[in-house]
Amino acid sequence: MASAAVTSFIVFTPFLFLILNSSTAHYIPCSESLVEIAQGKNISHCKKLTTLGVEFGWEVSKHDERQVDILVSKRLNNAEMMWLAWGVNPQVRPQMVGTRAIIGIRQLNGSAGARTYNITADTKLGCRLQPSEIDVQVKNMSLDYVASFDYLTLHATIVLPSSYNISRLNHVWQVGYGAQGAEPAMHPTALQNVDSTETIDLKNGSAQHVGGFARHLRKVHGVLNIIGWGTFLPAGVIIARYFPYPLELGAYRYHLHVACQIIGYNLGVVGWSIGLWLGQASKDYKFKVHRIFSIFIFTFTTLQVLALRWKPHKTDDYRKYWNMYHHFLGYALLAVISLNIFHGIDILKPDHSWKRAYVGILGVFGVIVTALEIFTWAKYLTEDKEPKTSPGPGPGPGDPKPGSGRGC
Repeated sequence: MASAAVTSFIVFTPFLFLILNSSTAHYIPCSESLVEIAQGKNISHCKKLTTLGVEFGWEVSKHDERQVDILVSKRLNNAEMMWLAWGVNPQVRPQMVGTRAIIGIRQLNGSAGARTYNITADTKLGCRLQPSEIDVQVKNMSLDYVASFDYLTLHATIVLPSSYNISRLNHVWQVGYGAQGAEPAMHPTALQNVDSTETIDLKNGSAQHVGGFARHLRKVHGVLNIIGWGTFLPAGVIIARYFPYPLELGAYRYHLHVACQIIGYNLGVVGWSIGLWLGQASKDYKFKVHRIFSIFIFTFTTLQVLALRWKPHKTDDYRKYWNMYHHFLGYALLAVISLNIFHGIDILKPDHSWKRAYVGILGVFGVIVTALEIFTWAKYLTEDKEPKTSPGPGPGPGDPKPGSGRGC
C-alpha cells in the first residue's frame, strides 16, 4: 500500500503542475541589448518569444492603433543564419499556412533586404516561396545586422486591415539558414520551428499558445521518463547488483529492489503512453528513432517486470542461463534508456538545466557504482589472501614422520 501511494503521488504530481499552469505565456522582457536597439527606433514594448531565441518589439501608434512598428530580432551567436521572418495570420488560429509574412534575407556578400510573402499550403509542401503582395500595408522594411550586439534585426511599420484585432493578433515567426536570391530555403522542422506561433495582445503583451497543452504534456512526458526509467530503474539495478554485499540490507533487500523497479516501470509506462499520444496527435513532426527506442524500452522492461512472477525456480537446471539473460538485458536497457533520454532532450530543447540534471543523476550513479565496486573487489581480494586457519590432514600411512630425516 505504501509503495502504491508513493507511485500515485509521483505520477499525479506532474499532472497537478500541468493543470495549475495555463497556456498563457509569461511576459519575459527582452535582453538589455535589444532594449537599447528598440529604444533607438522608438519602440517601448519588447518581449522574448517562446521559441528559436527570437525577441519581439512593437509600438502601437497613438493616433491609429492599426499602425504598428515591429522589431523582430535574434542574436546570431556565430550561426550562419540567412533569413528572419515575421508575419500575421487573419485566420482563427495562428499557423504558418495563410500567414502574411515579412522576410528579411541576408546574402552571402553581406547585403540584406526585406520583402513581403504569402505563405500558402504549397509552401508547406516545399514549393518555392517567392515575393508577393500581401493584404497588409508594410512600410520602411529593413533587415540590419547590428555588429556591436551580434543581432540580426527585422524592422517595419505595418498598417493592419480592419479585420485584424490587435488585442488578439495571430503572429508567426521563423528563422532559416539558406536562400537563393529573394527565395528563402525551407527552415528546419524541429519542434521549436513548428511551435513558433502565438496569439498576442499588443496592448499588454500577454499571449496564448495554440498547442500549449501539448507543450506541457511534452514536459510531463520527459520528466516522468527521466524519473521513472532514468532514475528508479537504475537504482533498482544497483540494489540488485550490490545488495548481497556490501549493501547488507537483510530481508528488505529484495523488496527494495522490486519496489524501485515497479515504481520506475509505472512512471515510465505513463510517460511512454503520453509520448505515444503526442506522436499520434501531431501531423507536423515524426521522430522515428526516438519512437523505435521507446518501443524497445517498453517491450523489454515489461519482460523484465514479468520476471517477478514467471522467473524459473532456483532448483531449475536452466536458472543460471536465465540469470545471464536477465542481467544482460537489464544492463542493455539502461544503456538504451540513457541514449533515448538524451535524444529526447535534444528534440524538446528545453533550457540547459534538463540535460545538466540528468547528467548529474548519471554522475551520482557512477560515483556510487564505482565506490561499491572498489569496495567489493578490495574485500574479495583481502579475504582471498587471508591464511587458512583450519588444520590440515595429518600424515598418512607410509608417509615419513616429521623429524625422521627420511625423504628428499
